[in-house]
Amino acid sequence: MIRPSTDTFRITEGSYYPQGARVMSGGVNFALFSKNATSVELCLFDQVDSTEPSMVIPMKAKDRFVWHCFVNGCSPSQLYLYRVDGPWDPKNGQRFNKNIYLLDPYATAISGKYDWSLGNHHAYDRGSPEKDLSFSTLSNIKGCPKCVVNGSAFDWKGDHPPSIPMNRTVIYEMHVGGFTKHPSSGVDHPGTYLGAVEKINYLLDLGINAVELLPVHEGITDEFLTGRGLTNYWGYNTIGFFAPDSRFRVGSGPADQVMEFKTMVREFHKAGIEVILDVVYNHTGEGNYEGPSLCFRGVDNATYYQLLPENKRKYRDFTGCGNTFNFDNAQVIKFVMDSLRYWVQEMHVDGFRFDLASSLGRRETHFNRLAAFFVAIHQDPILSTVKLIAEPWDIGADSYQVGNFPVDWAEWNGRFRDSVRRYVRGDPGMLRDMGYRLTGSSDLYGDDGRSPYHSINFITCHDGFTLNDLVTYEQKHNEANGEKNADGNNCNDSANYGVEGPTEVQSIIDIRRRQVKNFMVTLIVSRGVPMIMGGDEFLRTQCGNNNAYCHDSPLTWFDWSLMESERRKFRRFVRMLLRFKAAHPVLAQEHFYREACDGECRAEIVWHGTDGGEPQWENPDARAIAFHLNGSAIKKPVHVQDNDLFVILNSGGFNAKFTTPEPSNKNAKWYRIVDTSLPDGEDIVDESKSVMIEPPGFYILNGNSSAVLLAK
Repeated sequence: MIRPSTDTFRITEGSYYPQGARVMSGGVNFALFSKNATSVELCLFDQVDSTEPSMVIPMKAKDRFVWHCFVNGCSPSQLYLYRVDGPWDPKNGQRFNKNIYLLDPYATAISGKYDWSLGNHHAYDRGSPEKDLSFSTLSNIKGCPKCVVNGSAFDWKGDHPPSIPMNRTVIYEMHVGGFTKHPSSGVDHPGTYLGAVEKINYLLDLGINAVELLPVHEGITDEFLTGRGLTNYWGYNTIGFFAPDSRFRVGSGPADQVMEFKTMVREFHKAGIEVILDVVYNHTGEGNYEGPSLCFRGVDNATYYQLLPENKRKYRDFTGCGNTFNFDNAQVIKFVMDSLRYWVQEMHVDGFRFDLASSLGRRETHFNRLAAFFVAIHQDPILSTVKLIAEPWDIGADSYQVGNFPVDWAEWNGRFRDSVRRYVRGDPGMLRDMGYRLTGSSDLYGDDGRSPYHSINFITCHDGFTLNDLVTYEQKHNEANGEKNADGNNCNDSANYGVEGPTEVQSIIDIRRRQVKNFMVTLIVSRGVPMIMGGDEFLRTQCGNNNAYCHDSPLTWFDWSLMESERRKFRRFVRMLLRFKAAHPVLAQEHFYREACDGECRAEIVWHGTDGGEPQWENPDARAIAFHLNGSAIKKPVHVQDNDLFVILNSGGFNAKFTTPEPSNKNAKWYRIVDTSLPDGEDIVDESKSVMIEPPGFYILNGNSSAVLLAK
């Protein structure tokens, strides 16, 4: 698009609302909040690499601490930045520097990336012994990206959200770029939003109906990573909370990423797949007090960040990333709410997973489920209706808040991950805890108005080992990160079964394959929302790296050629498990199981121990458990009845014998659907090929195995 010359622009007062750059009849309204600034300049540019503004507009009007103007004749694709002046007093939390060009917090598109080798992006003299207390007179315009006025129309073609109920949702966590960037992906647009569209049929065939995308907000790579030749691949370093990441675009236009992101969402919806964004509102990419001034710090540091009351030079840091957003400030809450609504209303996403969400509910230092942000979400008619998923921890005091979020919120259930890993590995004393995890974690969600489907169940996620590596490595191997293997979690509840890393010993290969199947069976039969880390279905490896955030390389990309190897058999196993789950509503009831019944009520679940006995809940040496699900006792929908299921889990090294219960249908017989101890191809079968249990009355399950029986 050819932009009109700035010579034709006429400046009028404009409006304080809405914040950001909004295309309106006749031009563009610009509005920037800064309570503590003394002056604000809007700087317009002709090219992304321009080092001088084509027009500088002093913003003279201010209402409610919002500086604003209307630029008549301005149009979409206009490039702009701000310069904000005010006191330079870091010891008291004020860090204004009129020499620094700043991004608009509300920018809906950002073109270009920061180049740390060009310009001084830190607002202070980095060579001064006073460091961040010094004041820099240098400009940062070289190597500085530009905000883009975005107002182009998009044809949604009647798009509407799939609105998949939580009890029917299967989440696939994936990195947009890494999903298709490997040469083996076979797509026309590798590593992009459009490349992800090309893999929709793959996801549908697998049985996925929701993708959870690692951060796609515009972010930055820390200077220390670029110095090592690495990058912030995961994207948890946001600087543009309204702007889709330009890393994943195909086109070269300054706002093409917006159109391409919308195209991706539209096509996913057309296929019946929801799009959930992993969002990072706990901190920004500006880091600690010695970090760069890119946006919020230079616009109004004391408003946007939590400062230490005893030393306002520094920040409260509940994130491990140097700063924390100030959710005690009304502008910050407004900013985040505006951002979330934008992604739902303008970009059509279906929900959010909130990174380090405990920090969003902190009143000063302690977590509170009635914090202002949670209240704002609860009353919002738009946001309260989408999927809200918390990562319910941060690094502050009382940080682990699994089970403590408000009623609107689902949670990544870290207790499920840890319990299942330890149980499958064969750790002692896990039966009672497994009883809770298998049935939806009523100990966490059963007394606060929530359901089993507020539990997002997962074995692995981006942060940690892949499923393959969970059974291949006992120790992390993060040397490639450049931190002498000191980064990443030291406690992974993993096992290597005799050899650290890959091996050709067949007995070790066999137990590893059996264990990954056991993990997947446990995930699928558990009540709650299953989440699979992308690539686990064909046993993607990161070579033991459990913190691969800084690698945009084959180490983290999905190597699709693995499906041409023996690992394709595991993908078949996962695919058939997901189809079995989708076919049986007894595995998708929205309420917690009824175990005790009065009158005509029928128990929905009955627990069994070995040899016809009761479960040995308190026996630390017990490793085997089974449960019978009554398919005729379904509550919702009332007209649906299902087959009974009998699920057996044995994490011990010895065979376990279970008496099979009488099915609720007296004429039914038990058939084997899954037995992970059997060879590939026999380990899971569709219902038409299931094998009747002979002789009837009992089932002997091999050690370190799982089985699912179906009554028909």
